[in-house]
Amino acid sequence: MYIDHFGMRELPFTLTPNTRFFLQLPTHQEALNLLLVALGSGDGFIKVVGEVGTGKTMLCRTLLNALEKESCVTAYIPNPYLSPEALRRNFALEIGIENALALADFELVNRINQRLVEIAKDGLYTVLIVDEAQAMPEETIEALRLLTNLETESEKLFQVVLFGQPELDQLLSRPSLRQLLQRITFSCRLNTLPVAAVSNYLEQRASRAGYAGLSLFSPAAAKLIAKASGGVPRLVNILAHKSLMSAYGRGDSTIKKAHVIRAIEDTEGVDVPLISGVAKLLLGSVIMTGSVCGMLYWATMRGLI
Repeated sequence: MYIDHFGMRELPFTLTPNTRFFLQLPTHQEALNLLLVALGSGDGFIKVVGEVGTGKTMLCRTLLNALEKESCVTAYIPNPYLSPEALRRNFALEIGIENALALADFELVNRINQRLVEIAKDGLYTVLIVDEAQAMPEETIEALRLLTNLETESEKLFQVVLFGQPELDQLLSRPSLRQLLQRITFSCRLNTLPVAAVSNYLEQRASRAGYAGLSLFSPAAAKLIAKASGGVPRLVNILAHKSLMSAYGRGDSTIKKAHVIRAIEDTEGVDVPLISGVAKLLLGSVIMTGSVCGMLYWATMRGLI
């Protein structure tokens, strides 16, 4: 691979949520700060929403790592497509109830309550983090709300952070879930990266992977990656990785626009900002022959391209 070619220790643009590559980009750092402050103040439900590929799981893992340094017991549910009973049992196991699978459901709720009280008496607080929360069945979300009714006279016994795609907002807007919606005290949205931020993102990740040279990506290459990816971090990673492979294959030490074009051509799900929608339609519907060239010429003369 290209690691040695660019003097790196590891691949800089993998799709796995490696928290060492979490960067202080405004939208993500502000979300992390908000989460830590809100959890520190004892708020009940917190919601984080972002489109596919905007870094929700990375933020989720970073939050979990940060909470390890706090007086906190964390429960993490990465796949919440569960029945209400399965949700309670998973939560119980996460907070240290070893015989959770053997308990009857009503006994399980009592034991969860006892365990949460024990944690609070030890001067700790409990946080349940649910990733991909838009996949939760409605009855499971309602079961989660009822579970948060476990509380002392002065405080909630645990807090909940929901990470999800925009469909989570649609789910919570249902009239049947209005009680839970009212309990969400903080919410934030992860946005895509602006063009200027993509350049910083590329260079910082390369640096953290061990690259020690000058700018690895030319301004034109970084700008093209930003436009083609729409600022979605996952797509930025894919295009950057393929661009590095292209440069390595040609023996180049800097990523140029030509390398990015090759990466775009090899990647599904990205916009090609080099040609207009009409041209893409023509190119995608017929084989590039003399007749297609004529169609493109006609469209150009008509001002459609």
